[in-house]
Amino acid sequence: MNPAPAPAPAPAPAPAPAVIPSHRAFISDNMAGASPRIAQAVADAATGQVLPYGNDPYTDSARRRLCEIFERDVDVFPVSTGSAANGLSLAALTPPWGSVLSHPDSHINHDECGAPEFFTSGAKLVGVPGPDSRIDPEALREAVRRRAGDVHSVQPSVVSISQATESGSVYTLEEIRRLSAIAKDAGLRVHMDGARFANALDHLGATPAEMTWRAGVDILSFGATKNGAMTADAIVSFDPALAGELAFRAKRAGQLTSKMRFQTAQLDAYLTDDLWLHNARRANAMAGRLGDGLKAIPGTGLLATPQANILFCRLPQHVTEGLLAEGYAFYHDRWEPGIVRFVTAFSHTPEDIDQLIESVRRHAR
Repeated sequence: MNPAPAPAPAPAPAPAPAVIPSHRAFISDNMAGASPRIAQAVADAATGQVLPYGNDPYTDSARRRLCEIFERDVDVFPVSTGSAANGLSLAALTPPWGSVLSHPDSHINHDECGAPEFFTSGAKLVGVPGPDSRIDPEALREAVRRRAGDVHSVQPSVVSISQATESGSVYTLEEIRRLSAIAKDAGLRVHMDGARFANALDHLGATPAEMTWRAGVDILSFGATKNGAMTADAIVSFDPALAGELAFRAKRAGQLTSKMRFQTAQLDAYLTDDLWLHNARRANAMAGRLGDGLKAIPGTGLLATPQANILFCRLPQHVTEGLLAEGYAFYHDRWEPGIVRFVTAFSHTPEDIDQLIESVRRHAR
């Protein structure tokens, strides 16, 4: 008998891509590093001995700060990713035979590899359309009643809204209140995907309480990673009845970290002295600056005035190719030919934005 052939050698790993300079990095705000104060907080938390699993002063301080900014007692569950925050939040609100009503453009629908379905043990995501990636109230009014009580169909259980949305638009407070009222009237709960929560808050000039529980939101995926943190997001629940279930679900999902202080030290620093709002304000301002600059260049066109830190525009192909050749990193042609997305971050400077505008102007000539 001939011996089995030796397995082919594994291919050499591809070289790691070079670090992209800040003034050329516009794929997403998760390209940015961490705010120095947050990095320092992690370093400080690395010394000394504290109790594990969140029984430490860093976690206690972060929870107290979140209670302060939301103007009430809240239950807080630190997690390592926004996908975990969304999946666990929805699982606490949705039975396996339920449905999650969200916009077709939502992150949970497009970019989480079935994580919501996994965490909910099979609940179905149902798209509810509307302009600018925002759910249309009349479409929602129809969706919350669709086949309700029919044992042959999934049952509408929760409405999930993204704030800010994947296209950079922001729900107004009145829109959130209206969608929440439609949901509650039909017996549904409300989840907010706040991956860019601070950016939306800055745009509205509202308080965290006004944009969440006072508007009818039951549970929030509180994003920090895209706005200066390293590896920390959180579930913030406004319903005390959910706390027990969320605690067990977080543990079962591997999200109850033994050295939780490294996550909560980030959140604590993020919320101290309004760093989170300062970062969001900077990112939003840079998107506005970029939009103003692009509008003045013939041959380019904004799809909408940016409301947060995401900007979609139309660029001629030769301009896109010129920017890519210069080393700029951004999404292009993912939605339709000629459509480009730029995302600004807290780490961008006015000089970074002006260099991008000048490069677009030069290639557009």
